[in-house]
Amino acid sequence: MKRIILSILTIGLVSCGAHQPKNVENADVMEYANSITAQELSDHLYTFASDEFEGRETGEPGQKMAAEYLKTEYKKLNIPSPLGGDNYYQPVPGSAFRGDVKDSENVLAFLEGSEKPEEILVISSHYDHVGIDDEGNIYNGADDDGSGTVAILEIAEAFMKAKTAGFGPKRSILFLNVTGEEKGLVGSKWYTDNPTFPLAQTVANLNIDMIGRIGEGMESSGDYVYLIGSDKLSTELHDLSEEVNSKYLNLKLDYTFNDENDPNRFYYRSDHYNFAKNNIPVIFYFNGVHADYHKMTDTPDKIEYEMLEKRAKLVFLTAWEIANRDERLFVDKPVDTTAN
Repeated sequence: MKRIILSILTIGLVSCGAHQPKNVENADVMEYANSITAQELSDHLYTFASDEFEGRETGEPGQKMAAEYLKTEYKKLNIPSPLGGDNYYQPVPGSAFRGDVKDSENVLAFLEGSEKPEEILVISSHYDHVGIDDEGNIYNGADDDGSGTVAILEIAEAFMKAKTAGFGPKRSILFLNVTGEEKGLVGSKWYTDNPTFPLAQTVANLNIDMIGRIGEGMESSGDYVYLIGSDKLSTELHDLSEEVNSKYLNLKLDYTFNDENDPNRFYYRSDHYNFAKNNIPVIFYFNGVHADYHKMTDTPDKIEYEMLEKRAKLVFLTAWEIANRDERLFVDKPVDTTAN
């Protein structure tokens, strides 16, 4: 009888231990990075950038379908909302936009950190696009920014797999799918003006906007991605990003558009900027523009899914390091926030 009782206790302890937090330094991070696959990215994107979603125009039925898709996927992954219960939406009123735009919403999901839950890493993308033109042509926005949106779903899944195995991140992670980027970065501004978590406790923003294609002039560049903003506020972030890439992937990190004198001024043109102007270190991941940019020909069949997989893995691995390092990133080049 004693042996039976001891056996039951042992089984119970082992079973409980399988769900206990473990030392994240012992995790095989590539095991979780490799859960990000070209096939799953493709499966998501062929739905998300399909004609059924009608170009995901802000405030219109297609955008609402896209928001519901994201909510459903987060719930499938058992990643909760930071807003409580079944509410994954931060409302963004039509009055926040210029012109005649209907109410919209940001979509938020949240993994609480194990050791520093009050410190937040934000991983963002915009999920809506420009809809349908007057002739009925659907602008699917597969690259812009369906690619970044489905990458976030895969990154969220990878973090959740790690957490389920006991290797949850030390810091909290907010997966932030914003609305209205095409309307002037409205959704991200609404979030930073009305943050769910204090901006002072937001340690970094990794923003993904178009990472599924080969940009103009980069056809012979191999595995590359443009990085913008990594060194603007935090030298530590830039160095961490470089080290992660060298250790795991060895993509070509191209800083052409990071030049302050670059006429495209992409640093100021995507959702990371609303974090950067609040002295939150950022990296903007970007493949560059191409012939299908903002055209009805930006469709899922033109995405380079193997490349998308590698770029999404880079974001995940960079996020892993930020979330699990001992100290939060140091901002050694702050901007004057009173000028905002």
